Amino acid sequence: MTLDDLDGRIIALFTDHPQIGVLGASRELGVARGTVQARLDRLLERGVIRSWAPQIDPAAMGYPVSAFCTLEIRQGRGHSPVVDHLSRIPEVLEAHTITGSGDLYIHIVARDNADLQRVIDAVVDDEHVIRANTAISLATRIPLRTLPLVRAASALQ
Repeated sequence: MTLDDLDGRIIALFTDHPQIGVLGASRELGVARGTVQARLDRLLERGVIRSWAPQIDPAAMGYPVSAFCTLEIRQGRGHSPVVDHLSRIPEVLEAHTITGSGDLYIHIVARDNADLQRVIDAVVDDEHVIRANTAISLATRIPLRTLPLVRAASALQ
């Protein structure tokens, strides 16, 4: 799906002002309420907008330690058993299949370094996990963001 300028402006507006509502957005953008609603429906249907859920800061909830682990998994059964195991660990925020020396790349959080050890122990406590290589994040320089990508994609149209 390609984004046009209006799609980009709608996404940017809701990113900057998530509580604006459709009517407020239509006024701000100078387009009909039905146009904004139709565009939002289309963006949701096509998966461009995945959720209206709030963005949560784990550090503000008492999980200031963030780390990334590369997991090597036992071959032959695929990723599903490990992903099922990881899905049951609340401190595992993301898991990605990767290329290279590892098989999965996960983002985890913890309350402190001792708690990080507990989380890593839980991660590797699966017969399919062979090894974990962990790097602790010292500072987030660019948090997860998509708005620059939206602006670039909508500018191409």
